[in-house]
Amino acid sequence: MVSGFAWLLVFQLAGEVLVRGLQWPVPGPVVGMLLLLLVLVWRGGPGDNLRQVGQGLLGNLSLLFVPAGVGIMVHGHRIADEWLALVAALLVSTMLTLAVTALVMRACHRPTPDTSKPPEEPAP
Repeated sequence: MVSGFAWLLVFQLAGEVLVRGLQWPVPGPVVGMLLLLLVLVWRGGPGDNLRQVGQGLLGNLSLLFVPAGVGIMVHGHRIADEWLALVAALLVSTMLTLAVTALVMRACHRPTPDTSKPPEEPAP
């Protein structure tokens, strides 16, 4: 299990180093996660240790939302002051996400031939 955590931390560190070294405007853990995904695709999936760590983190995922909830409680006055901008940002980002998802699904969709109908005979 320690090696599973080590994998996660090494890829997070690699993402941070890349982002800071190349001055990319994205979070280092996101780049690390993409690097980990590429390695896992190349290797054919995670090992048992990484799988156990992932399942453990997913099993306790609700605990990771506690800091966000505390932040909302602490900064409630800011949310009350800037509610219109927050609602607008949430609506625009949600609509943009839905549109991009629809476009990606359309691009990835390959129509399959309908095999339930017999083939039409050519006209003489």
